[in-house]
Amino acid sequence: MDLKLNGKVALVLGASRGLGGAIAKMLAEEGASVIGVARNTSSIDEWSKTLSIKSYKCDLSNSTAVEDLIKFASKEKVSILVNNCGGPPAGPAAGQKNEVWENAFKSMALPMFSITNALLPNMVSQKWGRIVTIGSSGIEQPIPNLALSNGIRGAIAGWSKSLANEVACDGITVNMVLPGRVATDRLRELDQGKANRVGQSLEEVEKEAKLSIPAGRYGKPEEFASVVTFLSSDAASYITGSMIRVDGGLTKGL
Repeated sequence: MDLKLNGKVALVLGASRGLGGAIAKMLAEEGASVIGVARNTSSIDEWSKTLSIKSYKCDLSNSTAVEDLIKFASKEKVSILVNNCGGPPAGPAAGQKNEVWENAFKSMALPMFSITNALLPNMVSQKWGRIVTIGSSGIEQPIPNLALSNGIRGAIAGWSKSLANEVACDGITVNMVLPGRVATDRLRELDQGKANRVGQSLEEVEKEAKLSIPAGRYGKPEEFASVVTFLSSDAASYITGSMIRVDGGLTKGL
């Protein structure tokens, strides 16, 4: 299938590794001109030797740096935006201080909201745009000890659905993709944290987790990226306001 991404400019946040890195590379492989945003851009610079991708160094938790990114990206005619951010620290909901919630919201949600707002006018003028936000299975089935992530990403889901309804008539689709247990550095860090808490080895934690997944394994970043790439294409023009799981059947709800 020709996804017709040639000539499209894509901005991918959190693009140096994991899900964001896999998405940035796949979009470039499909013909898009990709701008990969990350705090450490060394991996993106390496990919640029063989792919149509360039890097932009930015710490999304720094509001001034985000403002500079917006000024840069607003000149680039971006029509595909992949909102992707790192996860907050693990921990329970009970006892979290207000400033912890505030910091999580400011570093995760606000950058996505402001960057999206800044890039929308160009998409509206083209009558074509794709906004794909990476969420978590915790939005639909809260993950134990990840209360900050569950809560903030839940708020992002409400924003995404609201925006989808507002801009659909302008040829812009807005969707979320929810990863389950996809093999990334972030997941390994979380598994190691659980192993330390419960006194198990990392291998034991991973084996136990895989038993809860109907597919019986962790996903590959490339499997996740293929869904995001499809949603970024003409072929997905009638899909908007949706949350799509890529979790091997992990989520138990309908």
